[in-house]
Amino acid sequence: MAAQKRVLLLCGDYAEDYEVMVPFQALQAYGIAVDAVCPGKKAGEICRTAVQEITVHQTYCEWRGHNFTLNATFDEINVSKYDAVVIPGGRAPEYLAMNESVWNVVSMFSDSGKVIASICHGQLILAAAGLVKGRKCTAYPTLKPALIAAGCHWVEAETLAKCVADGNLVTGTTYRGHPEYISLLVKALGGTVTGSDKKILFLCGDYMEDYEIKVPFQSLQALGCMVDAVCPNKGAGEKCPTAIHDFEGDQTYSEKPGHNFTLTASFEGLDASCYDALVIPGGRSPEYLALNDKVIALVKEFMAKGKPVASICHGQQILSAAGVLKGRKCTAYPAVKLDVVLAGATWLEPKPIDRCFTDGNLVTGAAWPGHPEFISQLMALLGIKVTF
Repeated sequence: MAAQKRVLLLCGDYAEDYEVMVPFQALQAYGIAVDAVCPGKKAGEICRTAVQEITVHQTYCEWRGHNFTLNATFDEINVSKYDAVVIPGGRAPEYLAMNESVWNVVSMFSDSGKVIASICHGQLILAAAGLVKGRKCTAYPTLKPALIAAGCHWVEAETLAKCVADGNLVTGTTYRGHPEYISLLVKALGGTVTGSDKKILFLCGDYMEDYEIKVPFQSLQALGCMVDAVCPNKGAGEKCPTAIHDFEGDQTYSEKPGHNFTLTASFEGLDASCYDALVIPGGRSPEYLALNDKVIALVKEFMAKGKPVASICHGQQILSAAGVLKGRKCTAYPAVKLDVVLAGATWLEPKPIDRCFTDGNLVTGAAWPGHPEFISQLMALLGIKVTF
């Protein structure tokens, strides 16, 4: 059996929220060990993240994201243990690029020919370390002058989803390109994906939880699945605002504005028979989606046909309202326990909060920290495998 692949994630305060969490949890879901570190911080400490979003202005807007918990200590890094380094964008690279210890770590990956994946503003670190000279490279468009000055062969981004692979170097423009970026990273690590010829539907609504839509959505796309996201009374191309739910020491989670999520299909006229699985994010949207008769009918159809249904956090409010939990084993965010029990399910305690469970065709999770297990359990139901 091949040794487990290990990836180092190089973090900093105000790294872009998605560009930290999506690869962190997606790679774990695929069976890859990921250590997240930040200079000057230890395992268990947090990095604050930033939501960066293109709106109507000449540049992106920014506001506070989730708090990201590190699981390793920068000063204890042993590069020989890792197969790749991943560098998120956001504002963190602006100051990490001035840190000689960061250059040294990334240079060791380069010198040993190991995979380096960097996205958005992360390429500032590569430029500062002298690692892009003569290499094909893309990045967020405003980095073009610095990267050309550093000697790269600049690849213009037709869209903000552009990614480029040049040998052991993978670069991307923004988190919009995560599906290709993560796919190229897995390929560079020697990974092969099988069973991904699946079509998966996401049931969205305004103020669904930010991570609980984007992480599984892009993780499944990166595997090669065809993924659609719909919302009642909205069409393809329209947006759902999301909510950032975080655990910050209060009696319940805090809420901040998240990214805007773009839908890919229309809810009206939807043919559920075309899809192999249904995913229901949590957040606040399930409160009102559970009152929509068409939503209830959609959920009942998937459950009646025994197709995989994966629901997380408050998403189980919809399952409860649909009457499909009777006699099933189920977990959810602890505050949703009453809904689950009243619906006739056997409650499974989510201790720790990242626990997820599979009962037949049903995968349930308690909150976004459980995404690696949540996604991997759905992959198992769908017959999707990543091998190295």
